Amino acid sequence: MTKGLWLTVALAFAAPMTVVPAHAQGAAQTVIQYKVDIANVAVGYRASKVIGATVINDAGDKIGALDDLIVTRSDRILYAIVSVGGFLGMGDKLVAIPFTNLQFVNDKIELPGGSKEFLKGLPTFTYAK
Repeated sequence: MTKGLWLTVALAFAAPMTVVPAHAQGAAQTVIQYKVDIANVAVGYRASKVIGATVINDAGDKIGALDDLIVTRSDRILYAIVSVGGFLGMGDKLVAIPFTNLQFVNDKIELPGGSKEFLKGLPTFTYAK
């Protein structure tokens, strides 16, 4: 077969397989492409590994434990839910602080300038049902 015939046959088979983007109820959709630096992501902290970790202040005092991480629906801000007070998970209080307030120093989670009293003074966080 000639090159022209092969091209015609290939196009005949490829045309029905062409993917056309589907739009829900006629609404246009936009996909944002973002280049991810995989090497940078790979050395990051996994949420599953930091949840339960001790939170210290800049003096090295234990002031709480990281209970969970929450991403808000509307503005997609990440919050750290910190458990403070209590003993062995009993009588503790949950508080929400912006994740950007935490620092990772020598594989420890630090809340600079934080204290148990400060955390206990924050409004109590409760999970939505």
